[in-house]
Amino acid sequence: MPTLRLPLENGKLRAFTTRVPRSWSVPRSVAVMNRVAYSAVHVVADPLAAVDPWLKPAIDWDRTLEYRSYLWSLGLGVAEAMDTAQRGMGLDWPTSLELIDRSLALARTTPGALIACGAGTDHLAPAPGMTIDDVIAAYEMQCEAIESRGGRLILMASRALAACARSPADYAKVYGRVLSQVRAPVILHWLGDMFDPALAGYWGHADVDRAMEVCLEIIAAHAAKIDGIKISLLDEDKEIAMRRRLPKGVRMYTGDDFNFAELIAGDDRGYSDALLGIFDPIAPAAAVALAALARGDTAEFNDVLAPTVPLSRHVFAAPTRFYKTGVVFMAWLNGHQSHFTMVGGQQSARSVAHLAELFRLADAASLLRDPDLACTRMRTLLALHGVDG
Repeated sequence: MPTLRLPLENGKLRAFTTRVPRSWSVPRSVAVMNRVAYSAVHVVADPLAAVDPWLKPAIDWDRTLEYRSYLWSLGLGVAEAMDTAQRGMGLDWPTSLELIDRSLALARTTPGALIACGAGTDHLAPAPGMTIDDVIAAYEMQCEAIESRGGRLILMASRALAACARSPADYAKVYGRVLSQVRAPVILHWLGDMFDPALAGYWGHADVDRAMEVCLEIIAAHAAKIDGIKISLLDEDKEIAMRRRLPKGVRMYTGDDFNFAELIAGDDRGYSDALLGIFDPIAPAAAVALAALARGDTAEFNDVLAPTVPLSRHVFAAPTRFYKTGVVFMAWLNGHQSHFTMVGGQQSARSVAHLAELFRLADAASLLRDPDLACTRMRTLLALHGVDG
Protein backbone atom coordinates (compact mmCIF):
# COMPACT_ATOMS: atom_id res chain seq x y z
CA MET A 1 0.00 0.00 0.00
CA PRO A 2 1.21 3.56 -0.73
CA THR A 3 3.11 5.48 1.94
CA LEU A 4 3.68 9.21 2.30
CA ARG A 5 4.95 11.63 4.93
CA LEU A 6 2.24 13.70 6.61
CA PRO A 7 2.68 16.73 8.87
CA LEU A 8 1.69 16.60 12.52
CA GLU A 9 0.29 19.46 14.60
CA ASN A 10 3.83 20.17 15.89
CA GLY A 11 5.07 20.72 12.33
CA LYS A 12 7.09 17.52 12.12
CA LEU A 13 6.57 14.86 9.44
CA ARG A 14 5.73 11.22 10.03
CA ALA A 15 5.44 8.37 7.54
CA PHE A 16 1.92 7.07 7.02
CA THR A 17 0.88 3.95 5.11
CA THR A 18 -2.68 3.64 3.86
CA ARG A 19 -4.69 0.51 4.46
CA VAL A 20 -6.29 -1.81 1.91
CA PRO A 21 -9.50 -0.06 0.82
CA ARG A 22 -12.85 -1.55 1.70
CA SER A 23 -15.18 -2.52 -1.11
CA TRP A 24 -18.50 -1.13 0.07
CA SER A 25 -21.53 -3.24 -0.79
CA VAL A 26 -24.01 -0.41 -1.17
CA PRO A 27 -27.81 -0.78 -1.41
CA ARG A 28 -29.42 0.57 -4.55
CA SER A 29 -32.88 1.52 -3.33
CA VAL A 30 -34.22 3.90 -0.71
CA ALA A 31 -36.77 1.17 0.07
CA VAL A 32 -34.15 -0.70 2.14
CA MET A 33 -33.91 2.08 4.73
CA ASN A 34 -36.14 2.71 7.74
CA ARG A 35 -34.82 6.21 8.37
CA VAL A 36 -35.28 9.27 6.18
CA ALA A 37 -31.71 10.24 5.32
CA TYR A 38 -30.68 13.43 3.56
CA SER A 39 -27.14 14.45 2.77
CA ALA A 40 -26.55 18.18 2.72
CA VAL A 41 -24.30 18.32 -0.32
CA HIS A 42 -21.42 20.47 -1.56
CA VAL A 43 -21.03 22.23 -4.89
CA VAL A 44 -18.09 21.77 -7.24
CA ALA A 45 -16.46 25.06 -8.18
CA ASP A 46 -15.29 25.82 -11.72
CA PRO A 47 -11.55 26.47 -11.30
CA LEU A 48 -11.13 27.80 -14.85
CA ALA A 49 -13.85 30.45 -14.69
CA ALA A 50 -12.57 33.99 -15.27
CA VAL A 51 -14.08 35.41 -12.07
CA ASP A 52 -12.75 36.76 -8.78
CA PRO A 53 -13.62 33.77 -6.55
CA TRP A 54 -14.08 35.86 -3.42
CA LEU A 55 -16.66 38.01 -5.19
CA LYS A 56 -18.56 35.78 -7.62
CA PRO A 57 -19.35 32.06 -7.49
CA ALA A 58 -18.55 29.90 -10.51
CA ILE A 59 -19.97 26.36 -10.52
CA ASP A 60 -18.98 23.31 -12.53
CA TRP A 61 -22.54 22.24 -13.16
CA ASP A 62 -21.74 18.85 -14.69
CA ARG A 63 -19.60 17.66 -11.77
CA THR A 64 -22.00 19.19 -9.23
CA LEU A 65 -24.96 17.29 -10.66
CA GLU A 66 -22.96 14.09 -11.04
CA TYR A 67 -22.35 14.13 -7.30
CA ARG A 68 -26.07 14.38 -6.62
CA SER A 69 -26.67 11.39 -8.89
CA TYR A 70 -24.00 9.52 -6.94
CA LEU A 71 -25.77 10.19 -3.63
CA TRP A 72 -29.13 9.11 -5.06
CA SER A 73 -27.54 5.91 -6.36
CA LEU A 74 -26.64 5.07 -2.75
CA GLY A 75 -30.21 5.59 -1.57
CA LEU A 76 -29.54 8.92 0.16
CA GLY A 77 -31.65 12.04 -0.26
CA VAL A 78 -30.22 15.40 -1.28
CA ALA A 79 -30.66 18.51 0.87
CA GLU A 80 -29.97 21.13 -1.76
CA ALA A 81 -28.54 24.64 -1.47
CA MET A 82 -27.87 24.38 2.27
CA ASP A 83 -24.87 25.58 4.26
CA THR A 84 -22.82 22.60 3.03
CA ALA A 85 -23.18 24.09 -0.46
CA GLN A 86 -21.62 27.25 1.04
CA ARG A 87 -24.93 29.07 1.19
CA GLY A 88 -24.08 32.42 2.74
CA MET A 89 -20.35 31.64 2.48
CA GLY A 90 -19.78 32.19 -1.22
CA LEU A 91 -22.97 30.87 -2.82
CA ASP A 92 -25.44 33.70 -3.42
CA TRP A 93 -29.21 33.41 -3.91
CA PRO A 94 -29.27 33.69 -7.74
CA THR A 95 -26.72 30.90 -8.04
CA SER A 96 -28.54 28.89 -5.36
CA LEU A 97 -31.77 29.14 -7.34
CA GLU A 98 -30.02 27.95 -10.50
CA LEU A 99 -28.59 25.06 -8.49
CA ILE A 100 -32.08 24.21 -7.21
CA ASP A 101 -33.50 24.42 -10.75
CA ARG A 102 -30.89 22.06 -12.14
CA SER A 103 -31.12 19.58 -9.27
CA LEU A 104 -34.91 19.45 -9.36
CA ALA A 105 -34.79 18.79 -13.11
CA LEU A 106 -32.32 15.95 -12.57
CA ALA A 107 -34.39 14.53 -9.71
CA ARG A 108 -37.44 14.34 -11.97
CA THR A 109 -35.53 11.98 -14.27
CA THR A 110 -34.04 9.90 -11.45
CA PRO A 111 -36.29 7.13 -10.09
CA GLY A 112 -36.71 7.33 -6.33
CA ALA A 113 -34.73 10.57 -5.98
CA LEU A 114 -35.47 12.36 -2.69
CA ILE A 115 -34.71 16.09 -2.62
CA ALA A 116 -35.56 19.10 -0.48
CA CYS A 117 -34.27 22.63 -1.01
CA GLY A 118 -33.16 25.41 1.28
CA ALA A 119 -35.28 28.57 1.42
CA GLY A 120 -33.96 31.48 3.44
CA THR A 121 -33.47 35.22 3.40
CA ASP A 122 -29.84 35.39 2.29
CA HIS A 123 -30.58 37.87 -0.51
CA LEU A 124 -31.63 40.34 2.20
CA ALA A 125 -28.58 41.99 3.69
CA PRO A 126 -29.01 43.10 7.32
CA ALA A 127 -29.17 46.88 7.36
CA PRO A 128 -30.38 49.71 9.61
CA GLY A 129 -34.13 50.05 9.38
CA MET A 130 -34.73 46.47 8.29
CA THR A 131 -38.02 45.19 9.68
CA ILE A 132 -39.69 41.90 10.47
CA ASP A 133 -41.96 42.49 7.48
CA ASP A 134 -38.87 42.69 5.27
CA VAL A 135 -37.80 39.29 6.58
CA ILE A 136 -41.24 37.82 5.94
CA ALA A 137 -41.22 39.15 2.38
CA ALA A 138 -37.76 37.68 1.79
CA TYR A 139 -38.84 34.25 3.02
CA GLU A 140 -42.00 34.44 0.93
CA MET A 141 -40.04 35.23 -2.22
CA GLN A 142 -37.65 32.29 -1.86
CA CYS A 143 -40.36 29.85 -0.77
CA GLU A 144 -42.49 30.77 -3.76
CA ALA A 145 -39.52 30.47 -6.12
CA ILE A 146 -38.80 26.92 -4.93
CA GLU A 147 -42.39 25.69 -4.59
CA SER A 148 -43.33 27.05 -8.02
CA ARG A 149 -40.63 24.75 -9.42
CA GLY A 150 -42.06 21.75 -7.59
CA GLY A 151 -39.48 21.79 -4.81
CA ARG A 152 -39.97 20.76 -1.22
CA LEU A 153 -38.84 23.33 1.35
CA ILE A 154 -36.26 23.34 4.08
CA LEU A 155 -36.88 26.60 5.94
CA MET A 156 -33.39 27.78 6.78
CA ALA A 157 -32.50 29.98 9.75
CA SER A 158 -32.29 33.67 8.87
CA ARG A 159 -29.39 35.97 9.70
CA ALA A 160 -31.66 38.91 8.91
CA LEU A 161 -34.27 37.71 11.41
CA ALA A 162 -31.60 37.19 14.08
CA ALA A 163 -30.40 40.74 13.44
CA CYS A 164 -33.73 42.55 13.64
CA ALA A 165 -35.89 40.42 15.97
CA ARG A 166 -36.47 42.02 19.35
CA SER A 167 -38.36 39.21 21.10
CA PRO A 168 -39.56 35.62 20.69
CA ALA A 169 -42.84 37.09 19.43
CA ASP A 170 -41.03 38.32 16.32
CA TYR A 171 -39.96 34.75 15.52
CA ALA A 172 -43.49 33.50 16.10
CA LYS A 173 -44.82 36.18 13.73
CA VAL A 174 -42.34 35.42 10.96
CA TYR A 175 -42.66 31.65 11.08
CA GLY A 176 -46.42 31.83 11.51
CA ARG A 177 -46.82 34.00 8.40
CA VAL A 178 -44.48 31.89 6.28
CA LEU A 179 -45.84 28.52 7.39
CA SER A 180 -49.43 29.62 6.79
CA GLN A 181 -48.62 29.99 3.08
CA VAL A 182 -46.52 26.93 2.23
CA ARG A 183 -48.08 24.34 -0.04
CA ALA A 184 -46.66 21.25 1.67
CA PRO A 185 -45.10 20.47 5.06
CA VAL A 186 -41.59 21.84 5.42
CA ILE A 187 -38.45 20.96 7.35
CA LEU A 188 -37.40 23.67 9.80
CA HIS A 189 -33.70 24.19 10.42
CA TRP A 190 -32.25 25.42 13.69
CA LEU A 191 -28.57 26.09 13.01
CA GLY A 192 -26.46 26.72 16.08
CA ASP A 193 -24.07 29.65 16.32
CA MET A 194 -21.08 27.29 16.17
CA PHE A 195 -22.04 26.86 12.50
CA ASP A 196 -22.88 30.53 11.96
CA PRO A 197 -22.07 33.16 14.63
CA ALA A 198 -24.62 35.51 13.04
CA LEU A 199 -27.38 33.20 14.31
CA ALA A 200 -26.54 33.63 18.01
CA GLY A 201 -29.65 34.13 20.13
CA TYR A 202 -31.98 32.53 17.59
CA TRP A 203 -35.61 32.14 18.69
CA GLY A 204 -35.10 35.20 20.88
CA HIS A 205 -32.90 33.69 23.60
CA ALA A 206 -29.19 33.09 24.06
CA ASP A 207 -30.04 30.28 26.47
CA VAL A 208 -30.64 27.11 24.43
CA ASP A 209 -33.31 25.70 26.74
CA ARG A 210 -35.37 28.89 26.58
CA ALA A 211 -34.87 29.09 22.84
CA MET A 212 -36.08 25.51 22.53
CA GLU A 213 -39.31 26.38 24.34
CA VAL A 214 -40.04 29.09 21.78
CA CYS A 215 -39.25 26.77 18.89
CA LEU A 216 -41.47 24.01 20.29
CA GLU A 217 -44.35 26.46 20.75
CA ILE A 218 -44.08 27.51 17.10
CA ILE A 219 -43.98 23.87 15.97
CA ALA A 220 -47.00 22.98 18.09
CA ALA A 221 -48.97 25.90 16.65
CA HIS A 222 -48.22 24.87 13.05
CA ALA A 223 -47.63 21.12 13.27
CA ALA A 224 -49.71 20.36 10.17
CA LYS A 225 -47.33 22.47 8.08
CA ILE A 226 -44.14 20.92 9.47
CA ASP A 227 -42.66 17.59 8.36
CA GLY A 228 -39.84 17.89 10.86
CA ILE A 229 -37.05 19.98 12.28
CA LYS A 230 -33.32 19.63 11.81
CA ILE A 231 -31.33 20.91 14.77
CA SER A 232 -27.60 21.48 14.49
CA LEU A 233 -26.52 22.16 18.05
CA LEU A 234 -23.88 19.40 18.45
CA ASP A 235 -25.53 18.46 21.74
CA GLU A 236 -26.96 14.94 21.92
CA ASP A 237 -28.91 15.50 25.13
CA LYS A 238 -30.61 18.66 23.83
CA GLU A 239 -31.68 16.89 20.65
CA ILE A 240 -33.14 13.91 22.50
CA ALA A 241 -35.00 16.18 24.92
CA MET A 242 -36.52 18.11 22.04
CA ARG A 243 -37.27 14.96 20.04
CA ARG A 244 -39.36 13.56 22.87
CA ARG A 245 -41.50 16.70 22.95
CA LEU A 246 -42.30 17.03 19.27
CA PRO A 247 -45.94 16.68 18.23
CA LYS A 248 -46.95 13.34 16.78
CA GLY A 249 -45.98 13.12 13.13
CA VAL A 250 -43.24 15.76 13.31
CA ARG A 251 -39.82 14.24 12.68
CA MET A 252 -36.54 15.06 14.33
CA TYR A 253 -33.79 15.25 11.70
CA THR A 254 -30.44 15.09 13.39
CA GLY A 255 -27.96 17.71 12.29
CA ASP A 256 -25.50 16.62 14.99
CA ASP A 257 -22.32 15.72 13.14
CA PHE A 258 -20.68 14.72 16.45
CA ASN A 259 -23.27 12.24 17.77
CA PHE A 260 -25.26 11.19 14.71
CA ALA A 261 -24.77 7.43 15.08
CA GLU A 262 -26.41 7.20 18.51
CA LEU A 263 -29.16 9.62 17.56
CA ILE A 264 -30.09 7.73 14.39
CA ALA A 265 -30.00 4.39 16.21
CA GLY A 266 -32.34 5.85 18.83
CA ASP A 267 -33.66 4.36 22.03
CA ASP A 268 -36.86 2.78 23.31
CA ARG A 269 -38.60 6.16 23.09
CA GLY A 270 -37.72 7.11 19.54
CA TYR A 271 -35.01 7.96 17.05
CA SER A 272 -33.83 10.75 14.79
CA ASP A 273 -33.93 10.75 11.03
CA ALA A 274 -30.96 12.43 9.37
CA LEU A 275 -30.10 15.61 7.49
CA LEU A 276 -26.33 15.75 7.77
CA GLY A 277 -23.42 17.47 6.11
CA ILE A 278 -21.15 14.58 7.08
CA PHE A 279 -23.22 12.21 4.93
CA ASP A 280 -21.64 13.93 1.90
CA PRO A 281 -18.07 12.64 2.50
CA ILE A 282 -19.06 9.39 4.25
CA ALA A 283 -21.90 8.54 1.86
CA PRO A 284 -21.04 4.88 1.13
CA ALA A 285 -20.54 4.09 4.82
CA ALA A 286 -23.77 5.89 5.72
CA ALA A 287 -25.72 3.94 3.09
CA VAL A 288 -24.36 0.57 4.22
CA ALA A 289 -24.98 1.39 7.89
CA LEU A 290 -28.56 2.55 7.30
CA ALA A 291 -29.32 -0.59 5.29
CA ALA A 292 -27.97 -2.68 8.16
CA LEU A 293 -30.14 -0.80 10.65
CA ALA A 294 -33.20 -1.46 8.49
CA ARG A 295 -32.37 -5.19 8.59
CA GLY A 296 -32.16 -5.03 12.38
CA ASP A 297 -28.39 -5.53 12.33
CA THR A 298 -27.39 -2.92 14.87
CA ALA A 299 -23.96 -4.50 15.29
CA GLU A 300 -23.04 -3.81 11.65
CA PHE A 301 -24.62 -0.34 11.86
CA ASN A 302 -22.37 0.51 14.79
CA ASP A 303 -19.29 -1.18 13.34
CA VAL A 304 -19.56 0.77 10.09
CA LEU A 305 -20.29 4.17 11.62
CA ALA A 306 -17.98 4.00 14.65
CA PRO A 307 -14.78 4.91 12.73
CA THR A 308 -16.59 7.70 10.87
CA VAL A 309 -17.36 9.57 14.10
CA PRO A 310 -13.74 10.67 14.83
CA LEU A 311 -13.50 11.74 11.19
CA SER A 312 -16.71 13.77 11.46
CA ARG A 313 -15.66 15.38 14.74
CA HIS A 314 -12.44 16.47 13.07
CA VAL A 315 -14.16 17.78 9.93
CA PHE A 316 -16.57 19.79 12.12
CA ALA A 317 -14.00 20.93 14.70
CA ALA A 318 -14.08 24.59 15.71
CA PRO A 319 -14.34 26.93 13.92
CA THR A 320 -17.16 24.64 12.79
CA ARG A 321 -18.31 26.87 9.93
CA PHE A 322 -15.18 25.87 7.99
CA TYR A 323 -16.23 22.22 7.81
CA LYS A 324 -17.07 22.61 4.10
CA THR A 325 -13.34 22.64 3.35
CA GLY A 326 -12.99 19.09 4.67
CA VAL A 327 -16.06 17.93 2.75
CA VAL A 328 -14.68 19.19 -0.57
CA PHE A 329 -11.18 17.94 0.27
CA MET A 330 -12.53 14.39 0.59
CA ALA A 331 -14.45 14.69 -2.68
CA TRP A 332 -11.15 15.61 -4.35
CA LEU A 333 -9.18 12.81 -2.69
CA ASN A 334 -11.80 10.30 -3.82
CA GLY A 335 -11.86 11.42 -7.45
CA HIS A 336 -15.31 13.01 -7.48
CA GLN A 337 -13.72 16.22 -8.77
CA SER A 338 -10.40 17.00 -10.43
CA HIS A 339 -9.33 19.89 -8.20
CA PHE A 340 -9.36 21.22 -4.65
CA THR A 341 -10.87 24.63 -5.37
CA MET A 342 -13.93 26.05 -3.64
CA VAL A 343 -16.43 28.82 -4.09
CA GLY A 344 -15.16 31.88 -2.27
CA GLY A 345 -11.64 30.47 -2.07
CA GLN A 346 -12.68 28.49 1.01
CA GLN A 347 -10.11 25.75 0.32
CA SER A 348 -7.76 27.96 2.35
CA ALA A 349 -9.96 27.86 5.47
CA ARG A 350 -8.19 24.84 7.03
CA SER A 351 -4.48 24.28 7.67
CA VAL A 352 -2.44 21.59 5.95
CA ALA A 353 -1.96 19.93 9.36
CA HIS A 354 -5.76 19.76 9.76
CA LEU A 355 -6.13 18.23 6.29
CA ALA A 356 -3.35 15.73 6.97
CA GLU A 357 -5.17 14.48 10.07
CA LEU A 358 -8.38 14.33 8.04
CA PHE A 359 -6.53 12.11 5.54
CA ARG A 360 -5.47 9.73 8.33
CA LEU A 361 -8.98 9.55 9.78
CA ALA A 362 -10.58 9.00 6.37
CA ASP A 363 -8.19 6.10 5.82
CA ALA A 364 -9.07 4.67 9.25
CA ALA A 365 -12.75 4.78 8.29
CA SER A 366 -12.02 3.00 4.97
CA LEU A 367 -13.22 6.05 3.08
CA LEU A 368 -10.30 6.49 0.67
CA ARG A 369 -11.66 4.46 -2.19
CA ASP A 370 -8.42 4.58 -4.23
CA PRO A 371 -5.43 5.03 -1.91
CA ASP A 372 -3.00 5.50 -4.81
CA LEU A 373 -5.05 8.41 -6.17
CA ALA A 374 -5.60 9.85 -2.69
CA CYS A 375 -1.87 9.75 -1.92
CA THR A 376 -0.97 11.32 -5.24
CA ARG A 377 -3.37 14.18 -4.58
CA MET A 378 -2.24 14.56 -0.97
CA ARG A 379 1.36 14.85 -2.16
CA THR A 380 0.27 17.58 -4.58
CA LEU A 381 -1.31 19.54 -1.72
CA LEU A 382 1.75 19.04 0.47
CA ALA A 383 4.05 20.25 -2.31
CA LEU A 384 1.99 23.43 -2.66
CA HIS A 385 2.66 24.01 1.05
CA GLY A 386 6.38 23.40 0.69
CA VAL A 387 6.29 19.89 2.11
CA ASP A 388 8.01 16.93 0.49
CA GLY A 389 5.52 14.14 1.13
